[in-house]
Amino acid sequence: MGPARRRDVLRLRGGGSPPLPRLFPGRLSAFPLFLLALLLGFASLLWLQLSCSGEGPVSGGQERGAPRQPCPPPAPLQPAQDEPSWGPHRLALLVPFRERFEELLAFVPYMHRFLSKKRIRHHIFILNQVDHFRFNRASLINVGFLESGNDTDYIAMHDVDLLPLNEHLDYSFPEEGPFHVASPELHPLYHYKTYVGGILLLTKQHYEL
Repeated sequence: MGPARRRDVLRLRGGGSPPLPRLFPGRLSAFPLFLLALLLGFASLLWLQLSCSGEGPVSGGQERGAPRQPCPPPAPLQPAQDEPSWGPHRLALLVPFRERFEELLAFVPYMHRFLSKKRIRHHIFILNQVDHFRFNRASLINVGFLESGNDTDYIAMHDVDLLPLNEHLDYSFPEEGPFHVASPELHPLYHYKTYVGGILLLTKQHYEL
C-alpha cells in the first residue's frame, strides 16, 4: 500500500486552474521586510510631496493645470500664554540674523521655552539681513523696534549664538534702567568693560531717548 496522499488545505475555485505563485519564499529574514517597508515609506513620502507641490500625476477627476491642495504647514510653536499672573509687560526679543540657520533652529524653541518657564510674555522677531554687505546689527535692531509695534513695552537685543543656560538670568522688565544680561564678566568671549552687545534689555522709552 502506497503512502497516503496529503490533501491540500486550500483549493482554488474551479479545480482546474493552476495554483497561484508564491510571493515570498518559505523562509524570509527580517532584513528584506525592513528594506521593503523602508522603500514603501519613501515612496509614500515622495508621492505626498509631489501631489501637494503640483508636480505629481493628475488624477482622473482633476483637470490638468487646476490648483492643487497645498501641503500642510508645519505645526507652529505654541504661543506664549497671556495669563494675568505673568504680569502686564511684554518683551520684544530682537534677533539680528544672517545665514546662521542651524543656530536659529536651536535658538527660537529654546528661548520660547526659557521665557515661558519664567512666565515672561514675549514675541520673537528674527531680523534677517538678505544682502551681502557688511552686517549692520544696529540697523536691524532699529527695524525690529519699529516692527514690534505697541504690543510690547520693552526689548531685548539678543545675539542668535547666545543661549541663557543659567535659569537665574533675569529677562524681566528693567524698571531701574537698561540691564546688560551678557555683561563682560558673563560673556564667554568679550570681557572688556565697554562691551554692551550680546543681550541687552531696555524699555522702549529708554530706546527712544
